[in-house]
Parts: sequence; C-alpha cells; structure tokens
Amino acid sequence: MSISTYQRPAKHIDLKGYCPFADKNDFIELTEWSNGEGMDISICGKQIKNISMTWGEWEALQVCVNYKD
Repeated sequence: MSISTYQRPAKHIDLKGYCPFADKNDFIELTEWSNGEGMDISICGKQIKNISMTWGEWEALQVCVNYKD
C-alpha cells in the first residue's frame, strides 16, 4: 500500500460584504484538487454547502451566470 501526502492550494473569503444575508462568521473556501483538474468549494453560512467541479464545469457556470438574453 502506498500513501501520498500533499498540500493543496486554498483560498478563503468572508461572505460579509458580499451577501446581505451573511453573518459575521460566514465564509467561502475554495480548495484546488491535487491533480489540478478542478476544485472543492465549501460555503459556510446558514447552511453548509459543498460543491466539487472541474475547471470546465466552472467555465460553463460562468458563461451561464454572465449570459445576457
């Protein structure tokens, strides 16, 4: 059996100032996958939400969010 250890790049931001419903301790944390193909997103607010997506899924999501009809 082989066990690998590694460090993954992560980014953290407080939600206060971005979301009018956020409490002072609410935050988002984005952690990149060790293989570089995607990310895990944790949104900690009134509920805890965890999302995993590839960079391609992220790009498609941005297109949807920025779409102007």
